Amino acid sequence: MREGHQGTGPGAITPDGCAVELYARFPPGDEPDVIAAAVPAGAHILELGSGAGRVTHPLLERGFRVTAVDESAEMLERVRGAERTIRTPIEDLDLGERFDVVLLGSFLVHTADPALRHALLDTCARHVAPDGCVLIQREGADYHENVPRERVDPRGFTVRIASVEPVGDGVDSVRAEYTFPDAAWTQTFRSRALTKEQFEAALGEAGLRVDAELTDDGIWVRAVPAGRGAEG
Repeated sequence: MREGHQGTGPGAITPDGCAVELYARFPPGDEPDVIAAAVPAGAHILELGSGAGRVTHPLLERGFRVTAVDESAEMLERVRGAERTIRTPIEDLDLGERFDVVLLGSFLVHTADPALRHALLDTCARHVAPDGCVLIQREGADYHENVPRERVDPRGFTVRIASVEPVGDGVDSVRAEYTFPDAAWTQTFRSRALTKEQFEAALGEAGLRVDAELTDDGIWVRAVPAGRGAEG
């Protein structure tokens, strides 16, 4: 298990504390709609950290081609219909090819380790086509402050951010709880809040720049290679 990460509940738990059974049944939110509106129809998407296909499957249904990458074999076993599934840590990926879209969701950019964040963004940069884009999911502005909070989904389950505790050097330990009628899971993970300036600086170090904020809350951002003109 990765330092500071753990998970509980039925089924396999990945090194970052994610429960495979949970993510296999967890429905997508608005992510597929946000992505589809931001990229060309039928684009080939490199999805970094696909998990069990929560976002992969809706993207496939919308006519996109998806190459799904995850470090968990148990997660990738749940992915159906992808052009390829590749088991590897994201930071180690080097396919020697470029994609229309590179997708880095699940708040992965908020890893506690700055060196790992740099490596994740480098992976994005070396796989995006010169005229392509990178879509990145960020934490909301109050993610670390509005705690505890919960959302009761009309489909019958509850998601709760139970606690956010500082562990030093700007890093917080976050505990999430997921309660379904027949099962419950928890995940504890470490997250580093990023200001807009810190986020944009990290992109710049990887040779990327912000092209557009895709949602009013700024959670989804589209980035492009830094050398490309503003007209894209």
